[in-house]
Amino acid sequence: MTPDEKQDWISRVDVALDDVRPHLAVDGGNIEVVDVSDGKIVEIKWLGACNGCSMTAMTMKAGVEETLKRRLPEINGVVAVN
Repeated sequence: MTPDEKQDWISRVDVALDDVRPHLAVDGGNIEVVDVSDGKIVEIKWLGACNGCSMTAMTMKAGVEETLKRRLPEINGVVAVN
């Protein structure tokens, strides 16, 4: 993936995450895109109250990954880097 393609993917993922952000913000949290690998694995960073929350694993699968795969079917997975 070229640097321009990578930046395009990061931007597309960031826009798709806007569907999830209001739900995270209710509890004082947020999410940031760190990277998208050549294999279309999205790396995210939990922010605010989400960082260290015991519910992030469920939120990751049921909220973040589901939303991204629905909006961007090419995505193969999501992992948290923190």
